[in-house]
Amino acid sequence: MPKRDTQDIEVLNTWTLPSKATLGSAVRAHGILLEMRARLPQSSKKLIVLEAGELVLSMGADARSEFNAAVGIVSAAMADIETLPVIPREIQDILTIKPSERHRWLADGRLPSAGTRTVRLAGRAKQITFHVFDPRVVEDILDRGLVDEWREDDIVAAADNRRRAAYKAKLTRSLKKSSKSATSTQADKDEATARLSDWEEFGRDGLLR
Repeated sequence: MPKRDTQDIEVLNTWTLPSKATLGSAVRAHGILLEMRARLPQSSKKLIVLEAGELVLSMGADARSEFNAAVGIVSAAMADIETLPVIPREIQDILTIKPSERHRWLADGRLPSAGTRTVRLAGRAKQITFHVFDPRVVEDILDRGLVDEWREDDIVAAADNRRRAAYKAKLTRSLKKSSKSATSTQADKDEATARLSDWEEFGRDGLLR
């Protein structure tokens, strides 16, 4: 909570974050806090904090109109907080997965995207775009233990890929060896033909009589 004399805090409101919204993730809970701050006026952003699973908004009595406006904004946002899209760092924490797994499963369709979001990095002109995910889909993946299944499938697929790569390499070596052998055989034939031609010429000169 922002450092403020307790005597100065006369208006306060709290909102409990439901488990359906956080999906058991502290990273997701912090993400919800940041989302709320993004919706508040600049003067109120730092006055809302996360404490023990609750959003806490506190202001001095002299800011009651600002406080009421902020309460209205947060309360409206909390009405559909369970549908707030899950961002990459949140889904990685919820499912306990690595960025490489998220990218791979997103690419092959096992982890369906709910669209993209573009944000500007703090203090920079550069923007980044990333995929977001439906919280109910993420919850279903978590409840069904699909991550473990996907990892097992990846192990099998990796083993198959290694076998195919080894077979392809062996086949390539075999073809190169066959090609080299055929080239060598043809060279031997050409040399033998040349020697025979020389022998016939030697015979025509009468040197064999």
